[in-house]
Amino acid sequence: MSDAKKMVKLCVHALEEKKAADIRVLDIEKITTIADYFIIASGSNRNQVQAMADSVEEEMGRAGFQAKNVEGYRNANWILLDYGDVVLHIFDEENRLFYDLERIWRDGTEVDKDAF
Repeated sequence: MSDAKKMVKLCVHALEEKKAADIRVLDIEKITTIADYFIIASGSNRNQVQAMADSVEEEMGRAGFQAKNVEGYRNANWILLDYGDVVLHIFDEENRLFYDLERIWRDGTEVDKDAF
């Protein structure tokens, strides 16, 4: 299993542990050099969104992966965790609807999160 796929599996598990809503995995490898996968998830409030980000960072850290960049943690309406090949977007419900990354990145291929 490639590192990117292992990271997706770990991230999805960490998000599910914190009851993330509507977790989507987009394979964007063929359309951009930014990353291989985007993971998009949402939480119902600021505390849950931060807890989801904390859970991902903890689980990824135990596996030896460190985020290259983290944005938006303090406000927690959209937290971006950049692991290089995998980029997570954790939204509150309102901002997820507003930014609609699934539509913007619709040229990517949605992958079943349980396939990893």
